[in-house]
Amino acid sequence: MNKLINLYSDMQIMGLLGAAVVGGMVGRRSARRQMESMQKQAQQAQQAQQVQAQAAQVQAAQVQVQAQAQQGQASAKTDPMQEITKLGDLKAKGLLTEEEFQKMKANLIAKM
Repeated sequence: MNKLINLYSDMQIMGLLGAAVVGGMVGRRSARRQMESMQKQAQQAQQAQQVQAQAAQVQAAQVQVQAQAQQGQASAKTDPMQEITKLGDLKAKGLLTEEEFQKMKANLIAKM
């Protein structure tokens, strides 16, 4: 009878050990899946940050191009007084008549 009790006791211990082994394996597998999921989420977050950074760079470049275009337009506009001076030089050289000079000067003054 003692042998049966010892055998039964040994079987219970082996059953508990088997359950512990299986439980450990399941626990490790679950932990591995959870870790992989967390790594994927971290990669996705990093990719999203990179996309946002690139979008910000593109937007900054667009703003810079617009600012340069506005500066180009502003510099393309000349000072009317400089234009009148140039017209006066052309008149002094005899390339413009008094009438042409007065018309062009009136147009420049009207634009002011």
